[in-house]
Amino acid sequence: MIRRLMPLTAVLALAACGDRPPRDQDAAQSRSDEARAEMAMGLSRNGIESAVFRPSPPAPAAQPGQTTPAQNPPAPTPPDAALIRAQILLDRAAFSPGVIDGLGGDNSRQAIAAFEKANDLPQDGVLDAAVFQRLTTADSRPVLMDYAITAQDLEGPFVGTVPTDLEALSRLDRVGYATIEEALAERFHTTEALLRALNPNADFRRAGQRLVVPAVSAAKLTAEVARITVDKTELSLRAYDASGKLIGFYPATIGSSDRPAPSGTVTVVGVAPRPNYTYDPDRVTYGSGEKRLVIAPGPNNPVGSVWIDLSRDTYGIHGTPDPSKVGKTFSSGCVRLTNWDAERLAASVKPGVEVVFL
Repeated sequence: MIRRLMPLTAVLALAACGDRPPRDQDAAQSRSDEARAEMAMGLSRNGIESAVFRPSPPAPAAQPGQTTPAQNPPAPTPPDAALIRAQILLDRAAFSPGVIDGLGGDNSRQAIAAFEKANDLPQDGVLDAAVFQRLTTADSRPVLMDYAITAQDLEGPFVGTVPTDLEALSRLDRVGYATIEEALAERFHTTEALLRALNPNADFRRAGQRLVVPAVSAAKLTAEVARITVDKTELSLRAYDASGKLIGFYPATIGSSDRPAPSGTVTVVGVAPRPNYTYDPDRVTYGSGEKRLVIAPGPNNPVGSVWIDLSRDTYGIHGTPDPSKVGKTFSSGCVRLTNWDAERLAASVKPGVEVVFL
């Protein structure tokens, strides 16, 4: 169940918003994306900073007797330097592509389409010369920066392998990051694979180790959020200021067929950082557990690092322990964002903000 937040600084008990298992094809895609990112050992800082848009070459025509793609799938391609640059610029402009990975996909496509609409460009969600020029002209700052690992970073605490079983999770004092690599990847809105590709010789367990990392968005939006829309078909969330200007776009996981997200209009009740999570088999339709469990706070908690409480009981907008799965899996009715997107949104909302489900 959800306790109403008084004064919204304490942990939060939840009963309705857990993960849903990924569809088989989404899990396979996630593994494929990680494999492609692991191939990016040749990425260079200068190559990303100076990357320019180039149209993709047309696919070669099939030759007589050639096997079909299903029989002989193409080898994974490495991340694209120009797309990495564009994803970082989109992130900084609050048109979030979700995870910065240089691989593209629906989340990047939707972020580009939202950016195109906001900048009066033709809306097709394709990174073309006009979009790339607008992004790089509006923000000419470097997209990568140096970061030195600190002793505090290495303190964690880290939990090693994060349990997938709720009962095992409930035995942890804090559901922290598995490793320092996961913690740093999330801080800089990227994948562990791309972080390693940018720093192939780095010792991630040495204080003072200098890394090259994405120079990502600020902690808050440019204005206070006055209105939020949640598009259940597009799987996205948009935030607007008091003048109606779009100030934030985020890919989202929104409900499922057996537990859909709400319809109509609700309001923000408040924000709870570092929420805990309660699994109550008497209140939920997912999972096979038979007893009530409370999961401690932490970024790998089932609802992530922050909870935005909504006026519809048991529903909210929250983070996730699996940022690469946002928009690709089911939720149990709530709106799930990456932890960093949820935190940025939460820093700019107040009680009473209208949330419209479309």
